[in-house]
Amino acid sequence: MLFYLVSFLIMGGIYSVICLALNMQWGFGGLFNAGIAGFYAVGAYSAAIITSANSANHVGGFDLPIVVGLVVAGILSGIVGWAIARICVRLKADYLAMASIGIAEIIRLAVINEEWLTNGSLGVSRIPRPLEDFFTGRESEMVFFIFVWIIVAITFWVAHRLYKSPWGRVMRAIRDNEAAAESVGKDVQSFRIQSFVIGAIFMGVAGALSAHYFKFFSPDATEPLLITFLAWVMLIAGGSGNNKGAVAGALIIWAIWSMTEIITQQLPPDWATRSSYIRMLLIGLFLQFVLQRFRAGLFPEKAPKLNVKSHG
Repeated sequence: MLFYLVSFLIMGGIYSVICLALNMQWGFGGLFNAGIAGFYAVGAYSAAIITSANSANHVGGFDLPIVVGLVVAGILSGIVGWAIARICVRLKADYLAMASIGIAEIIRLAVINEEWLTNGSLGVSRIPRPLEDFFTGRESEMVFFIFVWIIVAITFWVAHRLYKSPWGRVMRAIRDNEAAAESVGKDVQSFRIQSFVIGAIFMGVAGALSAHYFKFFSPDATEPLLITFLAWVMLIAGGSGNNKGAVAGALIIWAIWSMTEIITQQLPPDWATRSSYIRMLLIGLFLQFVLQRFRAGLFPEKAPKLNVKSHG
């Protein structure tokens, strides 16, 4: 039971990083990114290639420390995010969503077809975990659990500081009324690009954590249902614009998703093949329930109070 809980919290922590990253884009700036899986994949493959041992099947053999892999994953995901934002960030809501989905699919196809780089559909294996030379088995799980939640804490701290900063106030102003923000001299496009890039960086870090956790990464792990769809449900249910809501939503929805997997495994064989659709249905019903009772999510956004000093 203890190690089931540890495994649950590891994946819940990885999804928390994704949700916090999405919150920096959508919750802060209203940027509808439906290509989360693409940045996740860039980060995962970057970390896998940087930290894995030499292999004849793909580029690699750098065998660098895991922290270096996480930094490289974040940087490369940020660069990809910047390139996409320069092209697409001017698009509005649904158009940005369609463009980001298309780009994520391009990344997925590149991963599958560029076998010299990623080993194609066979994926990258022998990806190391932190301190695995000193800890194995269940001890390794505990070490990785601590490692993941340190990253969650760092991500949350960054998101919290950004939200309360002048930058965060400008982003909320752009989100709520772009024309008004532009009329007072704010460079709307520049701020939107910054928000998109920061979110992409942490999505890449989440992908890197996933690759290190499973010690193997293939294109199947970038399935939009498991990454993009779940991340959006988590953020909306938890409370868009609220960093605590992003983490809470990630843990609650992941609990429902993982528990329904246990339940669907008990179904007759004819129903077992439909289990993923049943789980999606249950997640959808839960989201409908939350939004009917709590329009802004379980933990709605509360803008920080401004300290206004009186003069006179």
